[in-house]
Amino acid sequence: MNFESRLVPSSGTEISISVIIPAFNEARMFPLTLPTVLKSMQALEAEGCRTELIVCDNNSTDLTAEIARQHGARVVFEPVNQISRARNSGAAAATGDWLIFVDADSFPSPGLFIQVLKAIRSGKIVGGGSTLRYDGEVGIFARSLISIWNFGSRIVRWCAGSFIFCEASAFKSIGGFSLNLYASEEIDFSARLKKFGRSLSKKVTIIDAYPLLTSSRKIRLHSKSSILRMFLKAGLRPASFLTNRDACSFWYDGKR
Repeated sequence: MNFESRLVPSSGTEISISVIIPAFNEARMFPLTLPTVLKSMQALEAEGCRTELIVCDNNSTDLTAEIARQHGARVVFEPVNQISRARNSGAAAATGDWLIFVDADSFPSPGLFIQVLKAIRSGKIVGGGSTLRYDGEVGIFARSLISIWNFGSRIVRWCAGSFIFCEASAFKSIGGFSLNLYASEEIDFSARLKKFGRSLSKKVTIIDAYPLLTSSRKIRLHSKSSILRMFLKAGLRPASFLTNRDACSFWYDGKR
């Protein structure tokens, strides 16, 4: 399939969905994740949606952009290495009425995409996210972290950064992802999206029927103590920590 510069036609009331993947040096992961994303997009097409795939190359130094093009993605470039900027640049290029942001190391299932479509068609949702599960075998520490996140996410309706969807008009209205934050930008985005949704009598939802399969590589590449220290620093001084790229090296150290 080639999604570049085209939207798949459908009959009836069309819903157009842009899938946006921010990516920095993901040449090793893309041959695994992109086919999964494309398969899930096919499920949307079978339900009468128009789709497009956009990859934002966030100043990669490997073959990320080339591999994305080989899989039919439209590639846009963002020179400043920041996840918020990468997502915003991808959204600026999108033509869909709805946006789905998927991290480059995640594997959304067709079932998850269909649940997103059901939420969209309900007319009651402005956006949402998904609960998560790690790929492969992970220890009790990682399982505990993701269980705590999933519980809190469902309660307060915070969207995990690895999977966020929203109406394109809502994304524009709230100004996209904050350029002041290098981490927890998804929490800030979720809070503003919920507030905007209330003004429209719509909600943010967290889908848990088909948890997003996402890579545990960050957990494997960093020690428990370093992760706990990071959480402690973020909790004690969130303003100075989250706005400092060097402090947020867990997400920006380039380890793969």
